[in-house]
Amino acid sequence: MEEQRFNRYDFDSDYAQSRLTLNQYMARTFGWMFMGLTVTFLMAAVLAMSGLVFVFFANPYIPVVLLVAEVVVVLVMSAGILDRSVGVTRTLFTVYSILNGIVFSVYFVAYDVVNLIFIFGLTALFFGGFALYGRVTKTDLSRLRPLLVGGLIFLIIAGLLTMFINLSAMERIITMVGIVVFLCFTAYDTQKIKANYEYFYGDETMLQKASIFSALQLYLDFINLFLYLLRFLGRSRSRS
Repeated sequence: MEEQRFNRYDFDSDYAQSRLTLNQYMARTFGWMFMGLTVTFLMAAVLAMSGLVFVFFANPYIPVVLLVAEVVVVLVMSAGILDRSVGVTRTLFTVYSILNGIVFSVYFVAYDVVNLIFIFGLTALFFGGFALYGRVTKTDLSRLRPLLVGGLIFLIIAGLLTMFINLSAMERIITMVGIVVFLCFTAYDTQKIKANYEYFYGDETMLQKASIFSALQLYLDFINLFLYLLRFLGRSRSRS
């Protein structure tokens, strides 16, 4: 009997015989991502308009505390996902969205709101295009992972160097690399949702937890793409 072979990325809603179709599963995952973005930007807007942003960041240690808290939440979400309940996973994602909203309130003060809205719309357009590609492509995008990880390491090293060395001459190059890396991550992480659906179908609990974790990855892709586009096209109030 000939062995049946298939491309794990070449399947659709009728592949898994479960009540939740692939399209529904992806819609829920993106729904959680949009919920996180909504919480973040609403929190940022409220803090900026109320002036509480200045209270939060009057203490120079607050940014460090927020950074550490965000890293801890992501690490906790990543570790022990098999043993953690769906409710706790959702709560951690919401907490991360709130923490990031506090950080983002600075941008609502530093940049003109119209400029932020324009960059947000542009980010949504690019993000949506690459997410759609990740959804429909039959190509295994996991081959890109080494290049994406390499690009991410480059961005981290460049970010650390800018704290000690003036790299303004390379600012455009670094920013463009960041845009390309997170656009590709968007397609890659979107395709991973399809792989998770195939791998965990039949296990409703794991499907839900994998959905929230995928939403976090997409959320981070969107946020980082937004920040790099803001660096590339944004105009701060001080330069207006």
